[in-house]
Amino acid sequence: MHVIGQGTATAEPESGPPGADDELARFEALLAAGETIEPRDWMPDGYRRMLLRQIAQHAHSEIIGMQPEGAWLTRAPSLHRKSVLLAKVQDEAGHGLYLYAAAETLGVDRAELLDALHRGRQRYAATFNHAALTWADTGAVAWLTDGAAVVNQAPLCQTSYGPYGRAMRRVCQEEAFHVRQGYDLMRAQCEGTPAQREMAQDAVNRWWLPAVALMFGPPDTAASGGGMAAVGASVSRQAIAWGIKRHTNDELRQRFVDHCVPQAERLGLTLPDPGIRWNEERGHYDFGPIDWETYREALGDDTHVARQRLAHRVAAHEDGAWVREAAAAYAAREEAR
Repeated sequence: MHVIGQGTATAEPESGPPGADDELARFEALLAAGETIEPRDWMPDGYRRMLLRQIAQHAHSEIIGMQPEGAWLTRAPSLHRKSVLLAKVQDEAGHGLYLYAAAETLGVDRAELLDALHRGRQRYAATFNHAALTWADTGAVAWLTDGAAVVNQAPLCQTSYGPYGRAMRRVCQEEAFHVRQGYDLMRAQCEGTPAQREMAQDAVNRWWLPAVALMFGPPDTAASGGGMAAVGASVSRQAIAWGIKRHTNDELRQRFVDHCVPQAERLGLTLPDPGIRWNEERGHYDFGPIDWETYREALGDDTHVARQRLAHRVAAHEDGAWVREAAAAYAAREEAR
């Protein structure tokens, strides 16, 4: 059984018993040939740890991420909007299950992963520690955070670990639909009354920076963010070298901004960043610097919403214990027949 911790995966030299060099050479040859690594294949311990950390955090984010929007299921303004939101929340639960299944192929038990989440030894994306205050937030979450997720996760369909890549292909198909759903809701708000339009703008004001900052992680250059950036750059380099990631955090963040600015203009919404402007020379939109020192607090676990999110998750898990026990008893009875 693997011990699950909360530290950042690092790339320390691999060493092992005689023959390990040959195994490492075969592993690197598979990566160089663009082949996927499968559960039966030998892999360095650091590669396994990095995958477990990333997949677990991704899975945890999916199931915690159900909460901001799930809170609005009983308050949706129409049956249509309620059914759409319910389908989306159910999809997020499914994404968590796909990813936990992928993590289990690395030799860790799903119950162990959930226990690590509940005890604070593993984390989820801090984006979801922001409260959804109005109905328009459900649109902003889907358009912005799911939009960031698609940009971040689409390259993972080609990640070097086979089970993770296959899970991501289905996840990304559904997430792309969620983005369209969120954009449609924001469009309806913007075409509605002045109060609805104001509500939409307020939601964007609150969800833009969490999406552009926290959904992509720290910067990749030490010059832009001190210690946090140095750690992020080290992890990104190794993840790219192993084919787990295909792009740096900053490259993906730029791609997200380039996607969102024209969409916001079509909606008539203003993104809350006065630094956004088209840079003809770069062929990209410039955007303002992120105050990572400020976001250190958001990245932590000691906020009211963070404690609320985790407490709700633990309570739901405990309330469902009888279902797991019944399923285990049924499986044992069937096996005994």
